[in-house]
Amino acid sequence: MSEPLNVADFERLAEEVLEPGAFGYFAGGAGDEHCLRENVEAWRRHRLRPRVLVDVSAASAATSVLGSDVSMPVLVAPTAFHRMVHPDGELGTARAAAAAGTLMCLSTLATAAPAEVAAAAPGAPRWFQLYVFRDRGVTRALVEQAVAAGFEAIVLTVDVPRLGRRERDLRTGFRVPAEVVVPSIAALEGRWAGATPLEVLAQIDGSLGWGDLERLVAESPIPVIVKGIQTGEDAGLACEHGATAIVVSNHGGRQLDAVASTAELLPEVVEAVAGRLEVYVDGGIRRGSDVVVALGLGARAVLVGRPVLWGLAHAGEAGARRVLELLHDEVELALALCGCTSPTAVTRTHVSSIGGS
Repeated sequence: MSEPLNVADFERLAEEVLEPGAFGYFAGGAGDEHCLRENVEAWRRHRLRPRVLVDVSAASAATSVLGSDVSMPVLVAPTAFHRMVHPDGELGTARAAAAAGTLMCLSTLATAAPAEVAAAAPGAPRWFQLYVFRDRGVTRALVEQAVAAGFEAIVLTVDVPRLGRRERDLRTGFRVPAEVVVPSIAALEGRWAGATPLEVLAQIDGSLGWGDLERLVAESPIPVIVKGIQTGEDAGLACEHGATAIVVSNHGGRQLDAVASTAELLPEVVEAVAGRLEVYVDGGIRRGSDVVVALGLGARAVLVGRPVLWGLAHAGEAGARRVLELLHDEVELALALCGCTSPTAVTRTHVSSIGGS
């Protein structure tokens, strides 16, 4: 195959190099994977409405999220077990994100500690994704490590009170290799020896409630972002209980299969938030044009997970960086062709949907 030109090319290359169980873990979704597919396809049911005779000679994809400048409205989503994809692991991903000028969100289930990631890309903006474990002492320690390492926000994932039924993993018998060490899980009294995803995430506290969010906000010296919002009602509650921002997410189609795509959910959430905080979205973003659609529907930025992993699998840090560079260039081109000089210039009038407004 010639030099990969887009995210789909990188996905095909990643499938060639990854063991089937590992590829299935990262590529798969819950149940029949309707939501997984819809996350991608729903962006295609929207159309951009270009405005012409606009000076876009200096069009730029640069923007900011929570006050941090980034080269584009595309952030690196939190995904687990990067060293299972490539030896460069999260350190390579962090360097790739920094080189591309954007922000990385480090997973609780990372194969590198927050301090290691910070040292790999000093000065780069970074957020820490948090699962709340039943052992709250481990959870507090994770937050403290992230704060000490200069992470700028906590991204609280709220859509995994229990793990979704991921049938690809069941069919392959997938287990995380014992040699792939996850510091956060290793801290849970040594309960780590090549576990299944279900065994890993069984440590998450299913009793988490809005009061817990309030306590985390009160105790955290850095902003708290809530990830996993799927309704306008919960978006409003997140605002009321102290969230600094929210991520519209259905966990990449990996939790409940019978839910709407994030492209469909985004307008409802944006309307409920009513400008009170920044809204981000993930799920199914594969092209720069998808990003611009998301901006038109009210997102400040998007997060991408699988595309970065496909780049990492293919060529380590260089591959992850190339994926991000491709998305940056696609975003900048789509902005210019829509008559927008920056991401903040995109409005609802720039987007229509098939069969609707």
